[in-house]
Amino acid sequence: MKQLIRAAAIAAVLATGAMAGSASAQNATRNYDNGPVWEISYIETKPGMFDDYMNYVGGQWRALNEAQKKAGYVLDYDVLAVDHPRDHEPDLILIVKYKNMAAFDQPLSEGEALMAKTFGSMPAANQGMVARESVRVLRGTTLARELTFLK
Repeated sequence: MKQLIRAAAIAAVLATGAMAGSASAQNATRNYDNGPVWEISYIETKPGMFDDYMNYVGGQWRALNEAQKKAGYVLDYDVLAVDHPRDHEPDLILIVKYKNMAAFDQPLSEGEALMAKTFGSMPAANQGMVARESVRVLRGTTLARELTFLK
């Protein structure tokens, strides 16, 4: 009976070691991990409205991202101009780099306070969104996670 218990214990130890070795082998083949999250917005400015839209981008949009950066949600942001866009394609790409997906789970009251501070009030922020429709068309927004290579 003792030999049977000893054999079962040895088999359990060997099986556990084999499973751990298998898991280690699987992780060893993955050379990347989750990184920051990028929000990429594609903007088509309406004819003759590029500078008007850039006034918003360089003003309120930038201020909002700076405040988010100070709060620790945003790591960085940029504006890219598209060279020779075709009809109905974006001529600007706005990119915002967030620390991780948790940045999107900030309390609503915190986000609303930030919008009110940047735009003067929540109703003014909403009116600003409507007003921007006269100078640009939002062609879409994409969230993409950066994959960082392990060392």
